[in-house]
Amino acid sequence: MRKALRWLLAFVVLIGTVSTAGAATAAEPKAVDIKDRLLSIPGMSLIEEKPYTGYRFFVLNYTQPVDHRRPSKGTFQQRITVLHKDTARPTVFYTGGYSVSTTPSRREPTQIVDGNQVSMEYRYFTPSRPEPADWDKLDIWQAASDQHRIFKALKPLYSENWLSTGGSKGGMTATYYERFHPRDMDGVVAYVAPNDVVNREDKAYDRFFARVGTEECRDRLNGVQREALVRRAPLKEKYEAYAAENGYTFDTIGSLDRAYEAVVLDYVWGFWQYSTLKDCADIPADAKNATDDEIWNSVDTISGFSFYTDQGLAPYTPYYYQAGTQLGAPTIHFPHIEKKYIRYGYQPPRNFVPRSIPMRFEPWVMRDVDRWVRHNADQMLFVYGENDPWGAEPFRLGRGAHDSYVLTAPGMNHGANVAGLVPEEKALATARILDWAGVASADVRENPSAAEPLATFDAKLDKRDVQREPALRP
Repeated sequence: MRKALRWLLAFVVLIGTVSTAGAATAAEPKAVDIKDRLLSIPGMSLIEEKPYTGYRFFVLNYTQPVDHRRPSKGTFQQRITVLHKDTARPTVFYTGGYSVSTTPSRREPTQIVDGNQVSMEYRYFTPSRPEPADWDKLDIWQAASDQHRIFKALKPLYSENWLSTGGSKGGMTATYYERFHPRDMDGVVAYVAPNDVVNREDKAYDRFFARVGTEECRDRLNGVQREALVRRAPLKEKYEAYAAENGYTFDTIGSLDRAYEAVVLDYVWGFWQYSTLKDCADIPADAKNATDDEIWNSVDTISGFSFYTDQGLAPYTPYYYQAGTQLGAPTIHFPHIEKKYIRYGYQPPRNFVPRSIPMRFEPWVMRDVDRWVRHNADQMLFVYGENDPWGAEPFRLGRGAHDSYVLTAPGMNHGANVAGLVPEEKALATARILDWAGVASADVRENPSAAEPLATFDAKLDKRDVQREPALRP
């Protein structure tokens, strides 16, 4: 009898133990994988996942309306990437303003805050282009609305602070996004962002080229550029053979002659955009006595004779469309070249977009953005390079700006960054980025000079060299 009671009591204890364990399991559900959480967002689909140590990297499509004012009028698939570290870390929203890279990479603010990174392909860059493409819907407000909608979709997953960033046209994009949706981001880091407020007044660029670098370097560059136009006839023959060999055509710009001059006139600009003063040693010192091949090779290395072909221009049609409708484009003069050698001058964006696409310039758009930044910038950082032509017309801050900064990296080109600033400004910028992201330590808040990036530099992930692109394109 006692044995039976002992067995019964043991059985009851066992049942109670199992029931308690079951209740504990029910109270602690298994965490949902970040990929599943991303794909649970309406309109989000997976293209691929790529491995990278310490992260998850996803290439995704997100369904966007072609027209955010009339979302029922069609959609397109916009490509984005997510470099996932931890939902408990801040997130950096990056765009370069063009196509998005599908290789894992980390922008400078992402390294500084040791966070996640969401990268967006700009609308109308292949493959994120509606079919058929209604070019009227390619404007800065629609693109800012793309970002706003992505942010709203991802904010429930990544609930900590967000910063937006981008370089060149991407820096412009981050600024425009802040203009139209100033409550989304906790801070903005805009690198080398041009600000062409008055499209027809571009003397700032002429002043820049008159003093950039050293006189010796300017003379070398000007000499090669002039000589390439003096020798137009023999070098055009070389260009014709080069185009025939590669199957290049010139329907968009209108002729091989126009393309030739456009490449040559980009030469000096392209050098300062992508090179540094020490690279002047590679420029022929005596252009008049250089061989045709030396002149050709120098121009081709810096400007690229393939660019103004139909095949070279096609990927950048969305940029030139925007330059000719809202962003503006620079015009410079060439006092070191006699007028008889220049047939077309700096050609307008209209010449680089197929004639089947209508364009009309809206001069008020950039004036509105410039005025807003001057009077409303809040927690915005603009970084420029001293020797970058695109910095000749920078964003400026007025009395209404708050906790915002415009800093210039000495000697740097279009790849200028926080790391290239003088030590005091580098520390200030790093401290503000950490604070805006909500991850500044008490020591940093009290002493900005103590600010350092939170993540260790990764040579593969943190590429700092400016990506080489055609010259007259931010």
